[in-house]
Amino acid sequence: MRVLICPDKFAGTLSAAEAAAAVAAGWHETAPGDETVLRPLSDGGPGFVEVLAAALDGRRLPVTIVDPLGRPATGEVLLAGTTAYVESAQACGLHLLTPAERDVNAATSYGLGLLLAAAVEAGAAEIVVGLGGSAVNDAGAGMLAALGAAPVDESGYALPYGGAPLITAARLGGRPRLRQVRLVAATDVDNPLTGLHGASNVYGPQKGATREDVLRLDAALDHFAGVLERALDVRDLRTLPGGGAAGGIGAALLALGARVTSGIALVTTLIGLEAQLDAADLVITGEGSFDHQSLRGKVAAGIAGGARDRGLPCVVVAGRNETGHREAAAAGVTETYALVDHFGSEERALAEPARGLREIGARLARQWSR
Repeated sequence: MRVLICPDKFAGTLSAAEAAAAVAAGWHETAPGDETVLRPLSDGGPGFVEVLAAALDGRRLPVTIVDPLGRPATGEVLLAGTTAYVESAQACGLHLLTPAERDVNAATSYGLGLLLAAAVEAGAAEIVVGLGGSAVNDAGAGMLAALGAAPVDESGYALPYGGAPLITAARLGGRPRLRQVRLVAATDVDNPLTGLHGASNVYGPQKGATREDVLRLDAALDHFAGVLERALDVRDLRTLPGGGAAGGIGAALLALGARVTSGIALVTTLIGLEAQLDAADLVITGEGSFDHQSLRGKVAAGIAGGARDRGLPCVVVAGRNETGHREAAAAGVTETYALVDHFGSEERALAEPARGLREIGARLARQWSR
């Protein structure tokens, strides 16, 4: 039997590669003669560069950057031909902060701008930016500052880091230094920048924002959208699909002329997943939390849809499952297993995710192997 194992990361516990390896190890404990094909995935969030680096013939260039609070950190640019791939989560990912450190009002995307600048200096003609899993809500203001276009107030002073200070932005202090590089925003988030379904309202609370923070940030991003529209000669920045990705970084990239593409579709194409799906007998995918957002174009939904189109069974293994059976089945999911249910507690699921995935992998082999 040929089993394709292609999960996303289990946020905060396992990378996509680690999750895939754990499921495969469990499968082989029960059915050692079966073939398991491991294809870790990312939809643009954490693990985007790592997943692509394993599949593409490219160079990984280390870059000194800063984290969401401005502290020194290290990221990398993947250069494949004249295309560079960078990952916003390396610079401003939520996983880089402890719960006590999360400050969505002040967190910055400056580090991502340093990654873009490094890609430009490396000679890239096109930069693909993976968006997702961010701790920021600054509409890419920090990124723009690192590229030479810092938001300034009426007196011409650069604003502090974060989304909240953007309410006082008057203009950009320069033009972004990108040397005519083409930009691509890889994301499976279609939320706009502002409003009820915008970055602040939908994703702010996940990053520690209170209701007061959400209202303040939404107003600040609404104001800053007008600044960007005037400075970069763009329109409708508040409502464009994908503008709310990664705390509004999507909107800044759109203002710079980026086109938006599906992160999961991009990754699956680049790693040749379609051919692997064609040859599989069973597909196993998964992620940390399988919920309503998972069904809106994220990894699990994308893989399940591809399996459904081929008449293949698709099993989702997650840290927790918050979808109904009917919803999951409509997306192409045959069965769902959750670590929380497997262990009987969230604490054990977080403490021993690899063990849980290995045990679920063995259970699946007993059920599905020929």
